Amino acid sequence: MSRNVRRMNCPPEAVFRVLADGWLYPGWVVGASRMRDVDAAWPQAGSTLHHSVGVWPALLDDTTSAVTWDPPRRMVMTARGWPIGEARVTIDVKPFGAGCLVRIQEEAVSGPAKALPYVLTDALLQWRNAETLHRLAYLAEGSAPMSTASDSEIT
Repeated sequence: MSRNVRRMNCPPEAVFRVLADGWLYPGWVVGASRMRDVDAAWPQAGSTLHHSVGVWPALLDDTTSAVTWDPPRRMVMTARGWPIGEARVTIDVKPFGAGCLVRIQEEAVSGPAKALPYVLTDALLQWRNAETLHRLAYLAEGSAPMSTASDSEIT
């Protein structure tokens, strides 16, 4: 199982605002290139994102389903990427100082990727998920309140 951790300069709630907006999925998930549809119930357990992976013209339509939605602490998803297989992706968020720590764990649960050697898949997922957390940080930190000062203190 691949694990990456990143400190983000935003509260956990800002991370979960990004995760809750299914249309932002290709903005933070490396490999996802476009959204086709987002279930109205997203991100509740059982709901699905309909996205494409790859780069044009080699795009594959696939889905990611929510398994657990427990803001502002945890989200678990099943990401399909056929013909490679399916992966369980867990995102845990904990307050840390003025920001938070975000951990992403990913493991193949079915398909050909499950049969690949751990050292190979772990190395690729480490690189991919470091960039995924980097992108998630841009979106979450950008949506976080810029200051806790009241309007009267600013004017």
